[in-house]
Amino acid sequence: MTDRQSRAAARSSLAIDNLRAVVILLVLAFHSVLPYLSSLPRNPFPFDSPPFFWRSFPIVDSVRWLGFDLFCAWLDVFLMSFFFLLSGLFAWPSLSRKGARAFLLDRARRLGVPFAIVVLLLMPLSHYPAYLQTATDPGIAAFWRHWLALPLWPSGPMWFLWLLLVGDAAAAGLYQLMAGHRDAVVRLSLYAREHPAKFLAGFVVAGLLAYIPLALVFGPWAWMQPGPFSFQLSRPLHYALYFFAGVAIGACGIERGLIAPGGALARRWAWWLLAAPLLFAAWLGLTAATMDHPEAASLALLALDALSFALACFTSCFFALAVAVRFARTRWTLLDSLKANAYGMYLIHYGVVVWLQYALLGIAWPAIPKAAMVFAGAVLVSWSASAGLRRVRPIAEILGAARDAPAQLPPAAGLAD
Repeated sequence: MTDRQSRAAARSSLAIDNLRAVVILLVLAFHSVLPYLSSLPRNPFPFDSPPFFWRSFPIVDSVRWLGFDLFCAWLDVFLMSFFFLLSGLFAWPSLSRKGARAFLLDRARRLGVPFAIVVLLLMPLSHYPAYLQTATDPGIAAFWRHWLALPLWPSGPMWFLWLLLVGDAAAAGLYQLMAGHRDAVVRLSLYAREHPAKFLAGFVVAGLLAYIPLALVFGPWAWMQPGPFSFQLSRPLHYALYFFAGVAIGACGIERGLIAPGGALARRWAWWLLAAPLLFAAWLGLTAATMDHPEAASLALLALDALSFALACFTSCFFALAVAVRFARTRWTLLDSLKANAYGMYLIHYGVVVWLQYALLGIAWPAIPKAAMVFAGAVLVSWSASAGLRRVRPIAEILGAARDAPAQLPPAAGLAD
């Protein structure tokens, strides 16, 4: 590799690396503003009554701001799909270096172990304020009885980890099955670089097929949760597509593929900037027309709403990639620490957010200052806690030790390397 190619690789890797700081802040911001959505009911959700909406909205405040509804709607459209896409980028190179067995053992340690610990130990503590909002007996013993009586074990945002582990296991299985033909994945990756329009057009068609049928059968919002393993019924194939699209894009190296610094995606960032908000607005309008009374909407309107979601998600994801690769190629000292602690912040932040929201319930402030205080507190506490935990060697091996190299992984991806 020439010096020029090395510099291009570093810029491309650093751009993806810098996304870690952005997306973890988006996750924290999303959870910080949830109690202040104008679309929430006036009263908090009952703790013991199905469908247990407090799992999504643990705290319901009386102050609201419509802007938070729009912000959360946009993130709901694309952010988790974006996580799966980013996570897949590094899977194939990691498999090539480690082999399927070592790769899968590493993923189980870095995804499965944190999932089990956080869900079993931290999630009850994180959801205690949700119980306190409607409890007649606020005692810990009473809460624990109510918690154990639930027909599920709420996992909060940790659902992403077990689904990603399933995706990694599938990638490892595919790697084993393709022994002798693994260069086909690299060729597909190079094809995506050389023929981006065709590759992305195929991605769109596959995305429509993966999402629309399930959304029509189950509806776009329904969840299933056997034990601690929750997932959205309309999106398993959708998330799988984004993960394996990431695998395909990253197989030849992110500096050589579709998201190379000088590639077509980065050069056409302005087109993605135009398309993403337009298609999000289309989804927003169609969802507003179908959400309250889906049984009264025609099948054609529901299908159009599902189609608009798939397109809005696609354009927002690739807009984020295009802008990052085009503009986020500079290294900042502050971001280095934030990136290094991103995964730990993802694991820790939820309980901090919920308890801060609960503590602010009795304060007569508008929604924006409350959300800003929750967000700032969550960033500072989870960042500091992650940095402290990473000083303990066994924990650092899971959360990821600080590195000097620019190529890192997305925050909630649990570190694919």
